[in-house]
Amino acid sequence: MNQEAVDHKNIFFPPGGILLWIIIFLELMTFGVALVIMVYESKAEPVQFHDSRLLLNVTYGMINTIFLLTSGFFMALSVKEMNFYGKQRLKKYLPATILFGSLFLLLKSVEYYEKIEAGLGMGHSTFFNYYWMLTLFHVIHVIVGLIILISVYVGIKKESTTIEDIEASAAFWHMCDLIWLLLFPMLYLLF
Repeated sequence: MNQEAVDHKNIFFPPGGILLWIIIFLELMTFGVALVIMVYESKAEPVQFHDSRLLLNVTYGMINTIFLLTSGFFMALSVKEMNFYGKQRLKKYLPATILFGSLFLLLKSVEYYEKIEAGLGMGHSTFFNYYWMLTLFHVIHVIVGLIILISVYVGIKKESTTIEDIEASAAFWHMCDLIWLLLFPMLYLLF
């Protein structure tokens, strides 16, 4: 089958491939179940969860939300450019996608450093156990996503990247955005 002739209206050939979407579904379910369990456990310790949540820097969380949404916007522009003008046009917006994803990691590292310095590591409280578990798991996804995006960018220069590679990387990257859009309000705003 020609790489360029994939029928994306067919449910068995979604952008990025069906296996990637199964992985995305499982990842979203994993985070969703963890968040439901966290909410359930928060009912047993509402004051501790509230007081712990107040120790988070909402400004950092909001700026990181802006970084990831901006990165996702540039990823969407990259795919749009590719669909209209071909793979070589990805070079225009993909570096911005990578830059804003990297800025997310940089600010998250600053936030982690501050939490560790303040003694708010794993074991400090039930809330912080969930904070570390969920955000570190998300950070691992962002790192993997950045590695994928960088390899796609390098592959474009070497002309070895396929449209399916690009669509799969975009789907994975948007999954990282979506997970953060679940984590940010749950951890930084609601308790």
